[in-house]
Amino acid sequence: MTTNRLKEQTSPYLLLHAENPVHWQPWDEQALQLAQHENKPILLSIGYSACHWCHVMAQESFENSKTAAVMNELFVNIKVDREERPDLDTIYQTALSNMGQQKGWPLTMFLNPKGEPFGGGTYFPPVARQGMPSFIEALHAAVQTYRSNPEKAMENTSKLTKELGNRPSGKGEISYDLLNHAANQLLDSVDTIYGGLGMEAKFPQPMFQELMWRAYCRTRHSSYKNAVENTLDHMCLGGIYDHIGGGFARYTIDDKWQIPHFEKMLYDNALIISLLNQVWLETKSPLYANCIKETADWIINEMQLPEGGFASALSANSDGYKNKDAGEGAYYIWDEAEIDNVLNEDSELFKEFFDVSTQGNWQGTNILNRIDKPLSKNTEVEKQLTKLKEKLRVARNSRPRPIQDDKVLVDWNGLVIAALVEASVTFNCPHWLEAACQAFTCVTTYISEGESLFHSYRVGRHTAVAILDDYANMAHAALWLFGITSNIVYLEHAQAWVEVLDSHYWDEKEGGYFYTADNADSIIVRVKTARETSTPSGNGMMVSVLARLYALTSLDKYRDHAEKIISLFSLEVSSNYLAMATLMNSSELLQDLMQVVVLGNQYEKQTQQLLESIFSFSIPNRYLQIVASNTTLPASHPVAGKTQIDGKPTVYICQGTSCELPITEVDEVKNIIKNKLHAN
Repeated sequence: MTTNRLKEQTSPYLLLHAENPVHWQPWDEQALQLAQHENKPILLSIGYSACHWCHVMAQESFENSKTAAVMNELFVNIKVDREERPDLDTIYQTALSNMGQQKGWPLTMFLNPKGEPFGGGTYFPPVARQGMPSFIEALHAAVQTYRSNPEKAMENTSKLTKELGNRPSGKGEISYDLLNHAANQLLDSVDTIYGGLGMEAKFPQPMFQELMWRAYCRTRHSSYKNAVENTLDHMCLGGIYDHIGGGFARYTIDDKWQIPHFEKMLYDNALIISLLNQVWLETKSPLYANCIKETADWIINEMQLPEGGFASALSANSDGYKNKDAGEGAYYIWDEAEIDNVLNEDSELFKEFFDVSTQGNWQGTNILNRIDKPLSKNTEVEKQLTKLKEKLRVARNSRPRPIQDDKVLVDWNGLVIAALVEASVTFNCPHWLEAACQAFTCVTTYISEGESLFHSYRVGRHTAVAILDDYANMAHAALWLFGITSNIVYLEHAQAWVEVLDSHYWDEKEGGYFYTADNADSIIVRVKTARETSTPSGNGMMVSVLARLYALTSLDKYRDHAEKIISLFSLEVSSNYLAMATLMNSSELLQDLMQVVVLGNQYEKQTQQLLESIFSFSIPNRYLQIVASNTTLPASHPVAGKTQIDGKPTVYICQGTSCELPITEVDEVKNIIKNKLHAN
């Protein structure tokens, strides 16, 4: 007789279901063998801890003993955390799409004992409504299909294999003309009033925003700049941003960026910091600088764990989904009376600037925002508002806190490490760099064996073999750390991780990296794609990593692999610009990378002055390196053997195989960079 085995797991999402009467199994060989031994179909349920509707379906169905009895009788039931096993989520989301249904979470799939899909859906209600069958009706229908039409699973698997296992056959390039055409086409889809894409729910989509920003930097056409700034302004002023604690919610359910779906994801905030940083270099917007600072501090103060890694998410629910009184977003919303009670005579000023009223702006309460009251030119007012925000933050800390999903995901940690390093040097905040170094050490100490990474870590255990994105994003982080610290260990890690990818993920026949390793087990197909969803695609990120490694080492193998990835997926770009943004962004980096090397101690006054001159420009294709005077660079480095001029901090600017003469003067640095940008 089976039992619920989830108590053995480390994922907070799986542990939420450990007390369900459903006999949940984790995805492993034991569960698959059980299905084959009993000749039962598999019910596969995939969700994640910050997913509101996942918790709703759990409360309605998985905690119901009668529903659980039907599930246990008819199926081997497997529960998966999609953040812990993104490879499985990708496969079965695509399978559902192939069946003509909308993808999403919770994902509910019906599989034969081999793991091959024959039916599925997302959320099923406990009783039939709005054209949806009840969950129990769906269960009986699935079993009937399995028993009467087993060949349907084979048909679906054949389609799935064709869709996911389909090897791209392009042999083209991603030219500047194509990049400009893509940006121009996508510009027509941007909401000219509130920014972003779409007229209902709004997602930040930082990779797309970077594509548009790069188009502006490349062409100097103001329409691209306006589109990105309008989006970022509304995001930073809107309710999607936590004005009290920092950090952005995953998306809003309206077009004005006002009403968030309150969960906060680590990857979103990492990518948004990087985007804001790049745009700030051009605009010097105090709004962006403030959001970068508050969000970076929120990540470090609230998401960094004792081992140094960063937790993956905060739930929308404030005290667990079983607490119906807490509800979604309760931690973040305010009644007018609460504001008055905390701020006393200062409350009127705060309410004026943050859209607080008696009637509220959402379900009788207030979501703080400044959409109609952007930053005041009166700096004293802003200083006062900052003090009032701090009072409210202290008061809010007494509320039940949102549930934290405290597993450390390697791919998401790679993104946040890179973002913190980048922002630390721009804003001269060494404690951000220190936090990034701690997270990197966490990954190399606890979530790897030698140079082989794992995907997830929690309570002292690493789980799941690494996916492509883990290696790609950590190599990306390592190159940022090498650039800013000049510690050769980081470069060695990046090179070693690329070697692992080349040995176990690279397609020797056609090029490109598979999503999973050649020794991955219990999956029905290996995916190879450059399309992305909410995070950068692994193949797209690898082009960026390989471009920088080639610039650092002059080793042709890095450029060759980058060019093969671009060639392989180039024909797909025109069919879906939005899903291929990272690949396009990285292809431009490969074509036009600018190395800016500063020989000098980072925190000395003269070095800081040179850095400030470099930061006078937004240069998306720049790879910055700060090399302390006592550092010996690898012989292959383009600045190896070069020294400071007259003992002063010195800048070398290199593109391709040539470097400018050394520069020690601030104005000269600005002039040379300006001339190079105009020449392009």
